[in-house]
Amino acid sequence: MSFPTADIQMVDLRNQYLQIKPAIDAAILGCIDTTTFIKGPQVSCFEQQLAAYLDVQHVIACANGTDALQIAMMALGLRPGDEVIVPAFTYVATAEVVALLGLTPVLVDVDPDTFTISTAAIEAALSPKTKLVVPVHLFGQCADMEGILARCAAHHVSVVEDSAQAIGARYTFSNGDTVAAGAIGDLGTTSFFPSKNLGCFGDGGAVYTNSAHLASNVRMIGNHGQARKYEHETVGVNSRLDSIQAAILSEKLKHLTQYTQARQQVADAYDQAFRTIESIDIPFRAAYSTHVFHQYTIKVPASRRADLMVYLKQKKIPSMIYYPIPLNAQKAYQGVGRVMGDLPATRDLCKRVLSLPMHTELTLDQVSYITETVAAFFA
Repeated sequence: MSFPTADIQMVDLRNQYLQIKPAIDAAILGCIDTTTFIKGPQVSCFEQQLAAYLDVQHVIACANGTDALQIAMMALGLRPGDEVIVPAFTYVATAEVVALLGLTPVLVDVDPDTFTISTAAIEAALSPKTKLVVPVHLFGQCADMEGILARCAAHHVSVVEDSAQAIGARYTFSNGDTVAAGAIGDLGTTSFFPSKNLGCFGDGGAVYTNSAHLASNVRMIGNHGQARKYEHETVGVNSRLDSIQAAILSEKLKHLTQYTQARQQVADAYDQAFRTIESIDIPFRAAYSTHVFHQYTIKVPASRRADLMVYLKQKKIPSMIYYPIPLNAQKAYQGVGRVMGDLPATRDLCKRVLSLPMHTELTLDQVSYITETVAAFFA
């Protein structure tokens, strides 16, 4: 078991850039040459390209993924006190915008296998005040959208998908129809943070929808609430994707399918190596969703996770915990909203999950070294 010649990274943005450097550099220089830094044609071009890729009617770019969530909620006309159901096991942004808008976050448990919001937990949390459910397609796999949509439709509740980690994933309904993550609910949101599966060279985000009415609201809200210049119809925000980032994303979008396949190949190699190790639970693959592996996250015994991380670090293998503290235990959310039960799956995951290196430039040698090192720890 010899260490590969190249350092192992959790995310290797530099080598990904070097593979397409001439195209990226030309795209950036094109913006600089024309000085179309804000609202340049590159933005609308990227929106159209991404809409075609996702087969969704409208894509509206914005400054980041958190803004995308906030603008989507504002576009629905939610009011202070309205309840929004979100998973307790997720990145803070999902609940952050709920609280920021004066809405009431209702934190519910997740499925212990998929790590995504539990449909049974949603059912238990619904109340006359519930106006929105925000399923998070965590780590690259869709939540159970068919079950979620059925419950929400029965109670006239809107759905905003947080698909920041699942761009390119596809959901298959029981009738055989397949739809892209983020294009299933009333609105979908994503992030183009550099480490995402489709990442820019700074901050960026987008909102998706098949509703012309909601798309109009989103565009207006993201542009200071104005439908026409200097005519402000509602209170809005200033949230724009700049032209250079849009140009970069247009180039990287051409490679997204290839990037996804590379991630899936690494995940398959991890699966094969870890499947027979009793102390490791490999990522669950839901029959209804493809998995684009924003993260490759295993479950290990809680009593051994810290030692495993130390061992990996000694062997120059990075690892990360997403997420060590559930939202209900965060100081900022004490006494804010409602928590449904004691969240057993969430508590267990926070103690056991561990993410291994996952990116498009991992080599076979690196993957072999990682899997052999992990296996040696548990031998």
